[in-house]
Amino acid sequence: MVVSPMTTFRASKLHATGNDFVVVPADAAAFTAADAVALCDRHRGIGADGLLVLGPGGDGADATMTLYNADGGFAEMSGNGARCLAWAARRAGYGEPERLVVDTGGGRRVLELTLDADKDVAHAVCDMGPVTFEPAEIPLAAPSSFGLAAEVHGVAYDGDAAGMGNPHLVLFVDDPATARVAQHGPRLEHDARFPARTNVEFVAPTPGERDALTMRVWERGVGETLSCGTGACAAAAAARRRGLVGDRVTVHVPGGDLSVLVGATIRLGGPVVHVFDVDVDLAALRRESR
Repeated sequence: MVVSPMTTFRASKLHATGNDFVVVPADAAAFTAADAVALCDRHRGIGADGLLVLGPGGDGADATMTLYNADGGFAEMSGNGARCLAWAARRAGYGEPERLVVDTGGGRRVLELTLDADKDVAHAVCDMGPVTFEPAEIPLAAPSSFGLAAEVHGVAYDGDAAGMGNPHLVLFVDDPATARVAQHGPRLEHDARFPARTNVEFVAPTPGERDALTMRVWERGVGETLSCGTGACAAAAAARRRGLVGDRVTVHVPGGDLSVLVGATIRLGGPVVHVFDVDVDLAALRRESR
């Protein structure tokens, strides 16, 4: 809903297993990277891991999703973000009540929606497309995406790279709870083998559970987040290839649980929570953020 054709508009704050986003309509303003930084600022803005711009679709798509990370950088895809966008798209009347086709920077995605008593999206399953382990497609400047070694501050890591429309480095650790995510994540994000930088997952099979992983994540351009949908998919696919889990995987993240089905394509399921709506004066926000 656009409150004014100039710079005042309605924004929605949502989260999916704690991975939070601000969703804005594409026709509200010409958003810039600096606007994304200002809106995502947790002290002077609304506060979020990313900004999602919702626009109308075309050529068979119901809607479009443009994603900016909290640092203003463009991101190709977010599984949690796509589910949050679906809530806003359903309210705006895009697509069918229980199905949404979205064009993203990482390709077209199809979501199956579960509505609550108020006809709002409460849960969504997103077909995330196929995982790739091909170095050129991730992208990764290495002969193989498997068995990648890294060392930071004397800690040796082993893992695999994977592409989910965006790059991931899945590191298998003894215990994600004690992993030095905040200290080592920034260094690993900028690993020279990843020309577009990378998201970094710290993952281990969950003790006492079958087909379950525990994960913490350092998101490219954001920092440590409570959840990452594409990261959960990459982690499940990498763990499946190593024989650590089966096809249906529960991924425990600090913000909750995600379900991942690994097949020809990867399907990600999880909840969607609407936090609040707010009218934003973008001109005032721009003045404040100078």
